[in-house]
Amino acid sequence: MKLFFETEHLMIRQFEIEDANRLYHNHMEEKVKKWFPNECYADINEAKGAIEFYRDCVDKNSLPFVLAVLLKETGELIGDTGVSEVEGRENEVEIGYQISDKYCGKGYATELLNAMTKFAFEHMRAEVIHGRVVHGNGASARVLEKCGYTFVNEEFGAEDDPYGNGMMVYKKVKKGAN
Repeated sequence: MKLFFETEHLMIRQFEIEDANRLYHNHMEEKVKKWFPNECYADINEAKGAIEFYRDCVDKNSLPFVLAVLLKETGELIGDTGVSEVEGRENEVEIGYQISDKYCGKGYATELLNAMTKFAFEHMRAEVIHGRVVHGNGASARVLEKCGYTFVNEEFGAEDDPYGNGMMVYKKVKKGAN
């Protein structure tokens, strides 16, 4: 098991093939289907393929850099997090996170986002981190705001905007970066 970091309640590690069933089921939850329909897997084999891709990227220290999120107390896979490229912008990444419905409302998303932000600044050499939220996903916007991300603008016409209603764009700049 390749552990990257821990928080008070969470362990963040590289995905293992054995995570495919739980990853598939986490991404089939209604919340994920609603806010991230392009991140729902067709079946467990597709989840396995995604894990193989994520593992390869992590092994090569390349983007997207996607990790598994486990609850320390039980070892259960409760979500995932990662950073991906912002095309044409060196030292800038986009952050993402997902916590299973069963564990929402317990502060884990905020705990995770704070830790992943620190990880991206320190280990991924990011100087600016962006967070994009589909209009209507107020819970995710509040998590970004709690973690010190600042609303920048609205983006329309993005290919990953599932409803065409626009995305709210947030960012956080590393202290000392221009």
